[in-house]
Amino acid sequence: MALDSCAINVCPAIAVRSSIGVEVWSCESTNLQYEYKPNLPKEDSRNCRSISFSSDGRSFAYSNGNEIKVINTKDWTIKCTLPRPKAFYLKFSPLGNYLSTWELYTVTKDKPEGSPNMFIYELSSGLQMFDVVQKNQTDWEPSWSSDESLFAIVIGGEALFYDVSGDSKNFSHSTRKIGGSRGAVVSLSPGACPPCVAVYTPGSKGGPSMCKLYKYPSLSPNQAIACKSFFQADRVELLWNKRGSGVLLLTSTEVDKSGASYYGNQALHFMATKGDSCSVPLSKEGPVHCVKWSPKATEFVVVYGFMPSKAALYNLKCDVVFDFGEGPRNCAYFNPFGNLVALAGFGNLPGNVEIWDIKKKEKLTDIKCPDTTYFEWSPNGVYFITATTAPRLRIGNGFKVYHYSGSLVHETIWPQGQELLGIEWQKFPENQFAEPIITKVKPEGIKSSLPEASKKAYTPPHLRMIKEGKDPDKFLPRSQINSNAQPGFPVGRKGGLKTNASKANRIKNKKDLAVGNDAGPATSGEKNFKNGAPSNNDELNQPHRKLKVTKQTNDDNIQDGQKPVNKKVNNPEKEKKIRHVAKKLSDIKKLKLRQEQGETLELNQLNKISMEAKFLEELKFLKLTT
Repeated sequence: MALDSCAINVCPAIAVRSSIGVEVWSCESTNLQYEYKPNLPKEDSRNCRSISFSSDGRSFAYSNGNEIKVINTKDWTIKCTLPRPKAFYLKFSPLGNYLSTWELYTVTKDKPEGSPNMFIYELSSGLQMFDVVQKNQTDWEPSWSSDESLFAIVIGGEALFYDVSGDSKNFSHSTRKIGGSRGAVVSLSPGACPPCVAVYTPGSKGGPSMCKLYKYPSLSPNQAIACKSFFQADRVELLWNKRGSGVLLLTSTEVDKSGASYYGNQALHFMATKGDSCSVPLSKEGPVHCVKWSPKATEFVVVYGFMPSKAALYNLKCDVVFDFGEGPRNCAYFNPFGNLVALAGFGNLPGNVEIWDIKKKEKLTDIKCPDTTYFEWSPNGVYFITATTAPRLRIGNGFKVYHYSGSLVHETIWPQGQELLGIEWQKFPENQFAEPIITKVKPEGIKSSLPEASKKAYTPPHLRMIKEGKDPDKFLPRSQINSNAQPGFPVGRKGGLKTNASKANRIKNKKDLAVGNDAGPATSGEKNFKNGAPSNNDELNQPHRKLKVTKQTNDDNIQDGQKPVNKKVNNPEKEKKIRHVAKKLSDIKKLKLRQEQGETLELNQLNKISMEAKFLEELKFLKLTT
């Protein structure tokens, strides 16, 4: 399939990390059939933990369990190697001159206080320039200015600034600092230099949390150019637009005291470097699933609210420019030019992907990409990649490349016995590609080799029989027919549903009992029930005892000559079981939401999630037999 005109001369490579090593794949300039080629880097090691391209795509780094290799992508030769065998995360500085690495924090008998686990290396010399202890796995990396003359990092609650411009690069001592408290966050704006600085300080002793904007190097408390305070904020995520003219603050609390949300309260605020600040209005209650700035820096999209969630496009005044409506979504991704946005529902959602034309405010396509754990737009803004990776999902690993129209143009299914752990598209400098012209033409694609998921809702076997007019009792094994109990039913009640045939037999037997006739041998499951529960009467529980029952005023008995009336009866034991199963399903739903947000669950929690189908069927049984 031919590439669009904007990508004729350049085909972005793809870095692949799997359970057997690291490879770089490429494709011909006339198609998108990616494959490994002998001239590209390849590392056979089961200990490869991280891959990363620099923001301009000129460098590629990966760890192999022995060292970090940094490769020049112009000719795919090794630029330098770094002695960090335990490196877990890698992060390039904005211009690609430095590489930050992080590894798990550990303590030993010799060093109970621990050793530095975050390092900064200069790639031109391969020398270590900076090291520090960073215990947290999140927000470990330093924040750089766009020209790499300054970087900032929070250590011990203080925001420290290091000026590394010029020949005398001072990595050993900070040049400025702002006092804060535990949990503080600092972020330098992209764009113009010197940068603006956002500093978040969590509240203490009942006081509000605070975020202030400064213009570096003016960092005195009275020199803040904007300030925003809020009470409900245990943590915050700072999101700058591309120009560095505004920052979004996604705040959240650990616990929602009102009980409305399992994940606590969330709110979204906006601060501009001109001094303005406001709260972003959200028209539906529920969590904020995703916030993304457009690369054009003048708009941002928010996906929020209880499912089905809402999605809306906002301008810099925090006014809604366009409402995308409701749907099963929790993610948003702009292409590199900001003229397309993908709204998707991954994790515990079915994998719907909507592609919207931002200029025309219309939906171009709606496809399903189930089991997606990774999504990324190509640097040319025309294609996107979806992948199913481990350890999130250990089966069905592989990746696919789509045209924005929804056409599948490439597919790679991972071999059995191997796992796809990570994938990343090579990046390119700005202006490498022209902004694509969006049309409704759908190019010819390929057909997926994977079987399509059935669009029909799952129907358990016993319900299928009912739809076909069959009595499920006739298809039960003899051992089950003679059994007095099955999972999901009260003790003494036969498993199976009230089909027309079995219901008619029970009515006939009740009539015989009501008029004092011989009931005959009682079969399993035809025992008398009083108020919806098994009777404790020994005579009624004897399967081969002939019984005579006189007429009673009880509503459950059928009087002589009267038509039987189906009347719902209260069964405390059954209601208790229903509440118990419903609570388990509610717990599973909460666990899946935590898993969707990237939290690592314990083995027993994962086992509980795997029992969801069983509990759903059990609940259905209980309700059908109420």
